[in-house]
Amino acid sequence: MTDPRIAALEAALASRPPFRAVEPPSLLGVAKRPPPASRAAVALLLRIEGGAVELLLIRRAEREGDPWSGHMALPGGRWQPGDGDLAITAARETREEVGIDLWRHGRRLGELDELAPRSARIPSIVVSPFVYHVAPGAKVRPNHEVQEALWVRVDELLHPDAAIEYLHDLADGGTLSFPAYDARGQVVWGMTHRILAGFLELYAQSVSLAGPE
Repeated sequence: MTDPRIAALEAALASRPPFRAVEPPSLLGVAKRPPPASRAAVALLLRIEGGAVELLLIRRAEREGDPWSGHMALPGGRWQPGDGDLAITAARETREEVGIDLWRHGRRLGELDELAPRSARIPSIVVSPFVYHVAPGAKVRPNHEVQEALWVRVDELLHPDAAIEYLHDLADGGTLSFPAYDARGQVVWGMTHRILAGFLELYAQSVSLAGPE
């Protein structure tokens, strides 16, 4: 039997089509979808453990030239020519990065809004987030791209104390302030924070109808 919180979230995702990113209008006035090569997908993996809904976060391995090196993130990556669609990209990257086969051991609940980086320092890319439910016993086996994998209770991320400020050091010696989440001592900011903020808002609205955790 499906947990009522998961069922409520699935229904909420189905009731609202995700926002679709488009390129700026051309000289002909026609806005186009971004080309596949500039697209990526991530997976929000949810499981029920000890009666609580948990979300999987990863810490990306330190790697020179990676703008997200060492950041807290979600499993995922860039679209590849062999991917039929972006949901396949999310599932493929999840299997590669954390060893969870979403085709066999997961159920797709829906898709969140597409988004793109707000900073010119970050490569131009459109990210599609997909939400999945996986079994409690799903084993996480990080590959070389993942330094750490961490299951975090969703109710902890929803707690007011989880909302913090992150100060990012700039190359010129200055700093920029960003909204962030404290995920069991790990700082989640940037695009991952934006994805989680949208997810948590929808989750809180839908799950309130299913009862507290």
